[in-house]
Amino acid sequence: MTDQTPDTVSVLNSDTPIMAFAQLQLAAPLARAVAEMGYETMTPIQAQAIPVVLQGRDVMGAAQTGTGKTAAFALPLMQRMLKHENASTSPARHPVRALVLLPTRELADQVAENIKLYGKYTHLRSAVVFGGMDMKPQTLELKKGVEVLVATPGRLLDHIEAKNCVLNQVEYVVLDEADRMLDIGFLPDLQRILSYLPKERTTLLFSATFSPEIKRLANSYLQDPVLVEVARSNATASTVEQHFYSVEGDDKRHALHQILKDRGLKQAFVFVNSKLGCARLARSLEHEGLKTTALHGDKSQDERLKALEAFKSGEVDLLVCTDVAARGLDIKDVPAVFNFDIPFHSEDYVHRIGRTGRAGAAGLAVTFVSKSDARLVADVERLLKIKIELEPVQFEEDLPDIRKQGHINDGRRLYQQDAGDTRREEFAARVPRAPRNDYRREPARSQDPFFSKPYESPVLPAGEVPSWEAAAVRPGARSISSNIKAKRKVAALFKSV
Repeated sequence: MTDQTPDTVSVLNSDTPIMAFAQLQLAAPLARAVAEMGYETMTPIQAQAIPVVLQGRDVMGAAQTGTGKTAAFALPLMQRMLKHENASTSPARHPVRALVLLPTRELADQVAENIKLYGKYTHLRSAVVFGGMDMKPQTLELKKGVEVLVATPGRLLDHIEAKNCVLNQVEYVVLDEADRMLDIGFLPDLQRILSYLPKERTTLLFSATFSPEIKRLANSYLQDPVLVEVARSNATASTVEQHFYSVEGDDKRHALHQILKDRGLKQAFVFVNSKLGCARLARSLEHEGLKTTALHGDKSQDERLKALEAFKSGEVDLLVCTDVAARGLDIKDVPAVFNFDIPFHSEDYVHRIGRTGRAGAAGLAVTFVSKSDARLVADVERLLKIKIELEPVQFEEDLPDIRKQGHINDGRRLYQQDAGDTRREEFAARVPRAPRNDYRREPARSQDPFFSKPYESPVLPAGEVPSWEAAAVRPGARSISSNIKAKRKVAALFKSV
C-alpha cells in the first residue's frame, strides 16, 4: 500500500461521547458475559474503536496503557464472527478466523483469558500459543480447531512451519502493542506471518505510542485506516503521582525501604534494566526481610506464571522485573511502581508507570536517579515535555542500614563491618594462624657445592682437539643421515638417450 496522506485517514478524537455497553446492542451471549465481568461504561478507546470495527474498517488505535484496548478489539470481532458460530466437533468447521499477535508471553496469556471470558456463552473457540512451553499441548488444541488464535510471533511461526495451523481463512488480524514488537525485533517475523494471510482482511493496529516505524508498518498493511487517538502521544496518566529522587547506587535499596515505610505501601513493581540485576536485587531484598519474587526473560514460562500469580494473590510484596512486565499486564490495585533503574528507552518509562493508577485509581511512580543517569533523564524530559526536579531522600536514623545486613551480593560485595570483624576475630582465636611470610622469598640453596661453581672450560694438551670436534664430518666427506635409506638399484628397461 502506498503512503497515505492525512486527508485519506479518518481521525477520531477524545470528544466522542462515552457510552454504556448496553448501547452497543451486542449479541445476547456477549452482552451476558460483559455484564458478569462488571463492564458498564466504555472507556474512550472502547467508545471510539468498537463502532468502527463493527463496520469492518481498519483501525490504528493510540491510547495510553491500561485503557481497555483488549475489549476494544475483541468484542466487535467476536460479534462479527458469531455468523460462523457452530457446535460441530469437526476441526474443519472451526478454522482460524481472527489472529491476535502480541509481544510477550504474559500479555498473550492475559488477552487469551479475557477472550475466553467474553466468549464463554458462545460456541467460538479460542487458544493461545507462546514460547517457553511444550508445543505438544498447543498442537493438540490447534488440531481441534479454533476461531480466535492469540500468539506471540516466534511460536506462531514454529506452528506454521510444523503445519499445525492454517491461516488461509483469517478475516481479522490484530497487532497489539505493535511498537513493542518492533523494539524487540519482531518485524521480520510479522512480515512472514502476514504473508501467509489472505489479502482481503480487516487489520487492527493498537499501540501506546506511534513512532515513524509504526506508521510505515500501518501504511504497508492497513487499508484506509481510521485513526483512533484518545490521548496525547506518550502521555502518562494524570492519576499517577510521579517523583524523581537523587540517589546513588549504594543507597537505592535503603531509599526503597524508606519510601515503602513512609508511604505504607504493601505491594509494588520494581523495574530494573537487566536480567542479572533483576535476579540479584530480588535476592538482596529477600535477605532484607521483604517478600520478593523476580520476573525476567531468563526464567522459564512456568516460573514466570508462578511469579505473576504469587504477586496477584498477595503472597509477595515486591515484583522485581525487567521491561518484560512493562507492557499490558493488568494487575489491579497495585499502588506503586519503582524505577530502580531509569529505562534505556524513554518510551518504556510511560509503560512502566502505567502498571499503577489503572482504571482511574491513584498511583505512585518513584524513580531513582544517580549522577550517571543525566542523559536518560533528559530523554524522559523530552518525551514528557516536562522539567524534572530531583528531590532528596531523608533517611531515618532508626531505619536499619541495609549495608550492614551481612554478605549481600548485588553485583558489588558489601560486607558487614562490625559483626564481620567480630566473627573474623573469633575464628582467628579458635584457629591460630602461622605468621605470614614475606612474598620476596630467597631462592632455595643446593646441598651440593658443585652446582654453585661457575663453568670452567677443560684444558687440553697441545695439538689435541675435543672429542666432539673429532667426531664431526670433515670437509669434502660425504655423509648420509641414518634416517635416509639408500635407493635400490633397479634394472632399466630402456636405455637413456
